[in-house]
Amino acid sequence: MRKFIQSFAVLALLAAPVTGAVAQTAPAAAAPASAADAKAAGTFIETLSGQAFTILRDKSVTKPQARAKFRTMLRENFAVKDIGERLIRRHRATVTPAQYNAYMAAFPDYVVGTYADRLYEYSNSSLKVVRTLPRGTRGDVDVMTRITLAAGGKPIDSTWTVRKLPNGKFQIHNLSVAGVNLALTQEADFTSFIQRKGFDALVAFMKDAAA
Repeated sequence: MRKFIQSFAVLALLAAPVTGAVAQTAPAAAAPASAADAKAAGTFIETLSGQAFTILRDKSVTKPQARAKFRTMLRENFAVKDIGERLIRRHRATVTPAQYNAYMAAFPDYVVGTYADRLYEYSNSSLKVVRTLPRGTRGDVDVMTRITLAAGGKPIDSTWTVRKLPNGKFQIHNLSVAGVNLALTQEADFTSFIQRKGFDALVAFMKDAAA
């Protein structure tokens, strides 16, 4: 089950348009989130997860079509550029502009191609917001959720870090599952790969995996 949550998390956190410019993250809010903001953040997560499960359950939609729908749905709801840079932050100062652009271009296809198909095994699961908690001074809200499996089993608790932007929209910046910070986990995986084989090899691997 952790593979599913991790798959959903990575797909959700990193999905973005395959071509064109990478979505830009709006400036962070300068004040703590209010109680109303926290409630709205919870609704945002419930709505987004509901849309995702609707796509997974639609038998008339092919997998390629579903992937396209995920990109369209997710690209405006996640801090793609911020998250992508976070995963290679230890190497950001040493990569060339060309390497960086190649990485950011390959990232979305790699994520969708690697993780999307696994989601269908859990299309009948459900997500419920348990509570929300404002955190920090940048407008962040921790949205605690519980995923219940249709086939039974222990529910999976997760925490989505959501930020309200000055334009009033919300963006997801991170996700923790059972206390495991998935962004940090993915960063460690990428760092290990780069140390062993190099940055160009990581980008090539991502392209091959997507293909």
